[in-house]
Amino acid sequence: MKRLQRHRRFYANFLAATAGIPAGSRLAEAFASTPRENFVGPGPWKVDTNSGYIETPSDDPLFLYQNIAVALNDEEILNNGVPGLHAFCIHALEIQEGQTVVQVGAGTGYYTAILARMVGPSGVVHAYEIRPDFFARLRQNLAAFPQVRLHSGSGAEGALPACDALYVNAGATAPLDAWLEALRLMGRLIFPLTPAEGSGAMLMIVRQRIASAPARFLCPVKFTPCIGGRNDETARRLTAAFRNGRWTEVRSFRRGEAVDESCWFDGGGWWLSTKELAANGSIPIL
Repeated sequence: MKRLQRHRRFYANFLAATAGIPAGSRLAEAFASTPRENFVGPGPWKVDTNSGYIETPSDDPLFLYQNIAVALNDEEILNNGVPGLHAFCIHALEIQEGQTVVQVGAGTGYYTAILARMVGPSGVVHAYEIRPDFFARLRQNLAAFPQVRLHSGSGAEGALPACDALYVNAGATAPLDAWLEALRLMGRLIFPLTPAEGSGAMLMIVRQRIASAPARFLCPVKFTPCIGGRNDETARRLTAAFRNGRWTEVRSFRRGEAVDESCWFDGGGWWLSTKELAANGSIPIL
């Protein structure tokens, strides 16, 4: 057990260092105190690689404490995603104790547990999961976290609880109105904006008093599609936009403004600009 704890501690510090987070931070402690083996099912496990899945030699949980994605099922491969990516994104959400977080696409709850540790016992995490099999596992896996509220659904339709941070773990083709409207002032939305083909990128939007807001792409990603959060035509046009590059230059999300020459992508009713917002501040490049 002590050997496993040492590996988990090293893994947590590695994730923190990779994301530019101090080793003793609350996020590092959250990873160090959350057993990944409790959320990914019994081993041996299938691990995702650029050449397909490979299986761990045994069910020794030490294999899980690497920066790897692990399959959660056999029939339709869905992963517990790469921890380094999630550490980076959760850090960017700037979650404080006592806050409210909404997670869309909770899977089997590993990163939900991390979010729960970040908000602490005085905060709340609303976790949405549309797959009945995963939702059943969520109930079991998160029974020890009374600050987590579970919702069986996609989180892409209808009103969501007001929140300080909203973290989406499924690929969408737009920042949905339901997500933006749930954010409190200065709340942060992070979601994968993903095309029909190839990689997309994690987009962060910070809610302002006006419709437009500071925005940045954080890193390239691929995610399973968000049910209820995709439009086929927009996905095709996003494919061309990401292939043409310049996504790293995006600085703001615009609504209620005429599209100008700074437009990187026009989503119809919303667009992403390479210009900073003139009077509403900006968010730092991570």
